[in-house]
Amino acid sequence: MTKKVALVTGASSGIGESAADELMKAGFTVYVAARRTDRMAPLGERGAHVLALDLTDDASMVAVVDQILAEQGRIDVLVNNAGYGSFGAIEDVPIEEGRRQFEVNLFALARLTQLVLPAMRAQKSGRIINVSSIGARFYEPFGGWYHATKYAVEGLSNCMRLEVAPFGVKVVLIAPAAIRSEWHGIAGDSLEEASGSTAYGKYARRARKMMDQAYKPSTSVGPEVVGEKIAKAATAKRPAAVYPVGKGARMIRSSVDFTPTAIYDAAIGRAYGSR
Repeated sequence: MTKKVALVTGASSGIGESAADELMKAGFTVYVAARRTDRMAPLGERGAHVLALDLTDDASMVAVVDQILAEQGRIDVLVNNAGYGSFGAIEDVPIEEGRRQFEVNLFALARLTQLVLPAMRAQKSGRIINVSSIGARFYEPFGGWYHATKYAVEGLSNCMRLEVAPFGVKVVLIAPAAIRSEWHGIAGDSLEEASGSTAYGKYARRARKMMDQAYKPSTSVGPEVVGEKIAKAATAKRPAAVYPVGKGARMIRSSVDFTPTAIYDAAIGRAYGSR
């Protein structure tokens, strides 16, 4: 029987690395892709195929998909995991950085999906697994660009799920809460760099402390928990449309929908010291 083939982006650490390991355990031929190929060497030693991928370069994305199809003749699962958090006040973050946040977190995801869908439609099966965030449902000061990309990822995924269903392709969202990985440090550093010494500095520094608190072991989980959920989404006969993952993820996604905006704004404002 032909082994199924998976492509995992952003696999140099954290969720992507864990997802690749879990998919290999599940019997997939796994390709891992990221800019830092040296950091994926351990995955290569464990059996993954390591590829260089620049999500801001269309030719790089085309080359990765073409190589996999040339070598394997199929792609069964695409895990769009690559992304990062760019934080800071909307007024402070350069518009070029806002565009890059969308380029990496949304447009690259959409482009890779475009590239794999013809093969999936031809084989009448496939799975697109998009790593979103609980941040696609709630909002907070200083997270505007990041949250906007995740809101967009969920909107795009929901529409796509209906479009590709007639061709046997399923679209799944993974919605993590606080996960211990490099993401937290990068997001926190970008927040302080953008707004730590501006008019928003007092509130930005408080926001960084709250972020650090959220990612303590008592309030977060390791990336392997998300990796296991991604493998479940890849192998389930009838996967759920959304898999919340992590401490409080399901509750946060549902509670925001039922909280009046004025009450939510007041609570968040008090927490961040702006009310």
